[in-house]
Amino acid sequence: MADAYDLTGKSAYVAGHAGMAGQAIVRVLDHAGCRVLTAPRTLDLREQTKVREWFADNRPEVVIIAAARAGGIMAHRERPAEFAYDNVMIAANLIDTAARHAVERLVFVASSAIYPRGAAQPIKESAFLQGAPDPGHLGYAIAKIAGATLCDTYRAQYGCDFMTAVPTNLYGPGDRYDPVKSHVVPALIRKAHEAKIAGNEAMTIWGTGTPRRELLFVDDFAEACAHLVKHGQGGGLFNVGTGEDIAIRDLAALVAETVGFRGKIVTDPAKPDGAQGKRIDSTRLRATGWRPKTDLRSGLAATYRDFLSRGDGGVAA
Repeated sequence: MADAYDLTGKSAYVAGHAGMAGQAIVRVLDHAGCRVLTAPRTLDLREQTKVREWFADNRPEVVIIAAARAGGIMAHRERPAEFAYDNVMIAANLIDTAARHAVERLVFVASSAIYPRGAAQPIKESAFLQGAPDPGHLGYAIAKIAGATLCDTYRAQYGCDFMTAVPTNLYGPGDRYDPVKSHVVPALIRKAHEAKIAGNEAMTIWGTGTPRRELLFVDDFAEACAHLVKHGQGGGLFNVGTGEDIAIRDLAALVAETVGFRGKIVTDPAKPDGAQGKRIDSTRLRATGWRPKTDLRSGLAATYRDFLSRGDGGVAA
């Protein structure tokens, strides 16, 4: 393996520092000895001029792009144009500006939604652009595909040391716990908690409960991003996952156990299931020495503690 890139003392900009992944990445980079840079939340990353002005003033040496407009399956279906436009503009502005300012290393955070619907599992990086993504996430997926492609083409044309991290489903402290707009783990935590508090005999989950999801604790993902900055020679895509998945119904039962809800779990087949499975192959990243550290039970417990600690229930995050 080539010598690791030394993060100590580097100025590292985390775009999207207020989000769940961004908060974890800031913690990890700070621990690694970086001078972590965060832009004010008033900086609109869709505005090219403002982004270029910020880079000129702050001169980051490392950039990790965790900024995104993201949501659950229903949000992606209802507002595909917003998810497409906002995420394309964020990726294009940050990646191009980073190249213009000779940023030394950049990691763009994509999503497993970039892969074709029905791709053979576990999904390898080689499946990228080999088919159309799930139409339920089309706007978001196309924007993330654009960002990953920009990293590849800027590396090819300009020699930029840019790469893409493709996480599986992330969860953990700092998430949004909205029962409709959020991803599966925080939505289930809120539902189970409210069912427990109300003394309900059952809680209803969307879909049939049969789809399987691979879940990664956000702190493990943050460690992977820092690891990629240090060891991600060769660029391209790096899948980031655990290699294990769980059926939604079984996940709901585990969340209920974590929360202390002892009622029944009822499925609602009228609601969308999404893809039946999206397990990814993280062999390429593991070959560089990274491994996840947090098991699902421990991660869910930490996430529930975070939910309880937040006065708004995590909806406004």
